[in-house]
Amino acid sequence: MNIENSRNYYGEVLRGSSDLKTDACCTAEAPSQEIREALANVHPDVRARYYGCGLIAPEAIEGKRVLDLGSGSGQDAYVLAQLVGSEGRVVGVDATPEQLAVANFLKDWHADRFGYANVEFVEGDIEKLDALDLEPGSFDIIVSNCVINLVADKAKVFADAFRLLQDGGEFHFSDVYSERRVPDALKDDPVLHGECLSGALYWGDFDMLAKRAGFLDPRLVSDRPLGIGDPAVAAKVDGIGFHSATFRLFKHDALEPRCEDYGQAVRYRGTIPGHERAFLLDGHHLIERGRMFAVCGNTWRMLAETRLEPHFEFFGDFSTHYGIFPGCGEIMPFSNEKRDDAISGCC
Repeated sequence: MNIENSRNYYGEVLRGSSDLKTDACCTAEAPSQEIREALANVHPDVRARYYGCGLIAPEAIEGKRVLDLGSGSGQDAYVLAQLVGSEGRVVGVDATPEQLAVANFLKDWHADRFGYANVEFVEGDIEKLDALDLEPGSFDIIVSNCVINLVADKAKVFADAFRLLQDGGEFHFSDVYSERRVPDALKDDPVLHGECLSGALYWGDFDMLAKRAGFLDPRLVSDRPLGIGDPAVAAKVDGIGFHSATFRLFKHDALEPRCEDYGQAVRYRGTIPGHERAFLLDGHHLIERGRMFAVCGNTWRMLAETRLEPHFEFFGDFSTHYGIFPGCGEIMPFSNEKRDDAISGCC
């Protein structure tokens, strides 16, 4: 039911973002100046058919190869195309012909606008990435924006993303999550599915599936509770809280299950464009330029052994273990409160 309903809902039922009944497939975050400038170069017909739920703009990706899962009409792909530049490459995969038609029709328009052509779109089911001509380990970054909730075999998507990433690569994505498991009786409702609710992962199940796929330390970047403005939809899911959340998952086989303390620290050089004052790794790591910042072993590896390494100074090693940092991911990660902008510390 999932893939057919997705094609119908996003290809036939919805004619634009204004037709949505909830704010699940909408982005509420204010974009940075860099993203605003990139969005200004995206054709209005593409922006009108945007159904993402977060800002998918991983940092320091110039010259990188990016895979966009569920690329739709191409807004994120065309934004990322500008961030990776003429030496980078963006491949979008989507299963809805109507969305792909918009994205492909405007490829030349965007190439003229950017001054280079570095985007391609492939029709395919993101549950069957192994059926596409995509080489394992060939992508630096994989992104996805409010799409994984629409597919049935989410474990397969995570496993394929892990396979397609190079070592040290990152799966950076936004999606909809629930505070408890959605009852089976609701999962075949075409409106709830199309509105990104009935397929939402319980956050605990997401954590388990991500780790089983090999992403050993999922990091929550940002989150917000979802509003449901349609009374009929709200009544069907009464008692279930939903959140839009952005996660980053690094492919690194040396990451540990918890945040272990080795007495390490980093200092940010302030060299990532658009993030000169501070770098936000995740919701607990806002690292200001020039400030010594204590980190756990996993965070040290995420910065020292990935594309982010040139932007930091590193202090310490793994020779002495001081135990675990407290509060390491044992409760629901999402918050109904606005996050403090000055949180620091390992966990």
